[in-house]
Amino acid sequence: MFAIVEVAGQQFKVEKDENIFVHRLQNKEGDKIVLDQVLLIEEDGKTVVGTPVVKDYQVKATVISHLKGDKVKVFKKKRRKGYQKLNGHRQYLTEIRIDAIGKGKAAPKAAAKKAEEKKAEAKKEAPAAEAKAPAKAAPKAKAAPKKTETAKKAEAKTGTTKKTTGAAAKKTTTAKAKSTASKAKKPAAKKSDDKKEEK
Repeated sequence: MFAIVEVAGQQFKVEKDENIFVHRLQNKEGDKIVLDQVLLIEEDGKTVVGTPVVKDYQVKATVISHLKGDKVKVFKKKRRKGYQKLNGHRQYLTEIRIDAIGKGKAAPKAAAKKAEEKKAEAKKEAPAAEAKAPAKAAPKAKAAPKKTETAKKAEAKTGTTKKTTGAAAKKTTTAKAKSTASKAKKPAAKKSDDKKEEK
């Protein structure tokens, strides 16, 4: 009897009392683990293929030790360019022993637990969000009067220039009229100069 199991993103063909090396697991040495991602089971000449996993089947295992794999040399070279680089790598591994393969009650899926936790958090956050919403709205309402106060100050400043005495207002209008008149006179003066030159 054997099974194909997915462990830490890799697939392994396992049999009872077999030791395998998998990518480093978070469990401590001596911990019992249950692998429920069984992709295929062969039992008494019958093969059951999962879609994607075989239901109600589990592989029970024990963590034996954490270790590092053999050194792998990574050598890079570009010929005629004077470039070569040598690196070494040792993969972190965990050795596990397969204790049993068989049917068993599937533990509640982590996804289902997470979904329930998210729903509970959402319920808790919903009243909190409602409580926060008025609190946030209040500062915005406070911010609006500040803007109006600044607008009032700006209006007051512009209003002071508008509220100048009538004489000052007349001076500004006469000054504007003089500037436009001088602009108008300058081209006329040029024309008269041109006429003199023609004569």
